Amino acid sequence: MRKDGEILIRPGGTAERYWSEIWAYRELFAFFAWRDVTVRYKQTFLGICWALIQPIVTMVVFTLVFGRLAKMPAEGLPYPILVYAGVLPWQFFSTALSGCSGSLVSNANLLRKIYFPRLIIPVSSTVVALVDFAIAFVLLGVLMGWYGIMPGPEIVALPIFLLGAMLTSIAAGIWFAALNVKFRDFRFVVPFVIQLGVYLSPVGFPSSAIPDRYRFLYGMNPMVGVIDGFRWCLLGGKISVNWGAFGCSMLLVLILLALGIRHFRRVENSFADVV
Repeated sequence: MRKDGEILIRPGGTAERYWSEIWAYRELFAFFAWRDVTVRYKQTFLGICWALIQPIVTMVVFTLVFGRLAKMPAEGLPYPILVYAGVLPWQFFSTALSGCSGSLVSNANLLRKIYFPRLIIPVSSTVVALVDFAIAFVLLGVLMGWYGIMPGPEIVALPIFLLGAMLTSIAAGIWFAALNVKFRDFRFVVPFVIQLGVYLSPVGFPSSAIPDRYRFLYGMNPMVGVIDGFRWCLLGGKISVNWGAFGCSMLLVLILLALGIRHFRRVENSFADVV
């Protein structure tokens, strides 16, 4: 759009036009996603093994701390595989949240030059987390075979919990992405949230370790239901999902996501000026 000799880069006005533009730029979404994946693994010494090192090390540490020292219940399952099944969705969430929150700042040059729906950048950055998840998921299959654990029919519900983890990371990530453009100290907030969240979620222990009277409130953390759901789908045993708490937490995530998109659209026109 041209005004007084200057070219202004701005999004469309209506919500319908905005979402239609996002669909029109779907090839750009795929390009950003592929670029982020190749950059992550290009010129690395261990390559895709980095996607395995973090969950393996976390599994070993949490097994020693919670399984051996704290003597947490294992719900009739080998403690290493109980932990690994919790680490997988958490690693997906933390990787997606980290990439999403810093995506706008890392693409500052693009924001200053051309117009496209800015929402494409943070959402496309979550694809890297999906690739890491897929690689680490193969090792989970190996561990399940080693311990002789076969998933039951509950495994068909696994995409529901993976979608829950993705929506949670995007809902929080677009808020942090927009805030990080204007307030750069928010880049320090995300690692703190992730570090704190590990201990507020049942990554290294089962949710049964939480007293019953606090279980529903604890389940308001959306990652609690996601992690419990992963274990229920894959491992069975005595693992259960508090469906009421999970449903309420996902409703809160959807509200946060809707408000985040609304805020993002309101401020994205100023990104090129302040990034």
